[in-house]
Amino acid sequence: MGGIFNRLADNERRGSLANRLRRRRFALFTQLLGGLPRPLRIVDVGGTENYWEQMGFAHEEGVSIVLVNLREHKVRHGNMQSIAGDARILQGIDDNSFHIAFSNSVIEHVGDFADQQRMVNAMRRVAPRIYLQTPNRYFPLEPHFLFPFFQFLPLRARVWLLMRFKLGWYLRQRNLKDAIKTAKSVRLLSYNELRILFPMARIYRERFLGLTKSFVVVEGVGN
Repeated sequence: MGGIFNRLADNERRGSLANRLRRRRFALFTQLLGGLPRPLRIVDVGGTENYWEQMGFAHEEGVSIVLVNLREHKVRHGNMQSIAGDARILQGIDDNSFHIAFSNSVIEHVGDFADQQRMVNAMRRVAPRIYLQTPNRYFPLEPHFLFPFFQFLPLRARVWLLMRFKLGWYLRQRNLKDAIKTAKSVRLLSYNELRILFPMARIYRERFLGLTKSFVVVEGVGN
């Protein structure tokens, strides 16, 4: 069963549910780009070069993309640059130096709600427009551990499961310290929390089987 969930949830697997939903989301993003002049500068907070390759932006004319991650990585494409930085600070990036701040399934990994607010503030500082996607806390299947309602279990239960099973994208944890760290590494957001973080933004619901699987936040474009 875990293998089935993994194949459905694999963003890199062409034809998977996750990949199809990702492409549908990106179609919304490209619509937002339509009215913006080139050259266009995008900062992708926590993003990867593979993502932009999949979306067909590896050689997009008039678009430059800066990837911000905890560590700098080598890139293969001339319109991309990788830098090291903290998503909650975006240190070394000047105010309003980008047209769009982009982030895909990252904000749930940066810490507690205060840390998530700091990330949003940092994105607003460096760009007047934000495009951000994040999973819905109340979708039944937790998208990282691929275990139903994992996000609602007590910490002790999550740690117990992590020390005994491979869950989703995580190998079985070998010791208590690692299991606790992994269990605490994801904090999913609800719609109401997103509305607190983005009071003036448009928030789109991505649905699967009638349930909201994730949210897409668009701020600064026709709001």
